[in-house]
Amino acid sequence: MAAGAVGGGPHAAGAAQAGEPLLLDSIAAVFIGGASFFGGSGKIFGTVIGALVIAVIQFGLVFVDVEPFWQFLAVGVVIIVAVFVDQSRTRVSNGGK
Repeated sequence: MAAGAVGGGPHAAGAAQAGEPLLLDSIAAVFIGGASFFGGSGKIFGTVIGALVIAVIQFGLVFVDVEPFWQFLAVGVVIIVAVFVDQSRTRVSNGGK
């Protein structure tokens, strides 16, 4: 919040959707980092690791010259896989219910 105020201060205005492209990446980082989609808590260290995983995936896709649409789709697939793993882990810890 403070960074937004400092960054937008000299311009006397701010764009409402300035951080929108980072929304999917931040959500993916949290889920990959181990936070449960179904509630509970996660660790900041896990979120940092999740952000690094997303950054490596995106850098690799840029490095092999993949179009931005497919990069966005790849991050979405990673989120789906992370939610599936979380759901499977929750089922196992609840005794298969």
